Amino acid sequence: MSTLILQPSGSAPVPHELNEELVTIGRGPDNIIQIDDPSVSGRHAQLHQVGETFHLQDLDSTNGTRVNGETITSVALKVGDHIRFGKVEACFECEVPSEAQPLPVLSEVAVRPAEVSARPADFANASPFPNRKSEKDPIRSAIFAAAAVAILAFIASMLALAQMWPPSP
Repeated sequence: MSTLILQPSGSAPVPHELNEELVTIGRGPDNIIQIDDPSVSGRHAQLHQVGETFHLQDLDSTNGTRVNGETITSVALKVGDHIRFGKVEACFECEVPSEAQPLPVLSEVAVRPAEVSARPADFANASPFPNRKSEKDPIRSAIFAAAAVAILAFIASMLALAQMWPPSP
């Protein structure tokens, strides 16, 4: 029988036997494994058994799910995997220690924005459309210019006709 051992901070480890094919984990009361911690989402993750293997899937939780220090969306668990739901630590199929020993604390990573943003030397345009020609077609330009002059002449002649008065008798 597979076991998930929760190790809430300041509390003794709590083993949960995984005897169902689908086990939901979260803060909400409708979960099979309920974790009362504000860093855990209402429906945080789920364990799904396929054969002898359990797959852990994050359910778009706010604070994420980590397995062995790596943020995951879905992963097949192995014996001894260390899991973190928000700030609550757990271990998959580990022995229940006689004394509560918390998992090591994850170190904070310093993040800073890039100082320079430059296009890589091997960058290529991925557009399916070819680049436009840089040279203009002189015949096409002449046709457009002639059409514009003809339209302006037509408008001017219509205005001239509108301003004409009929001869008086």
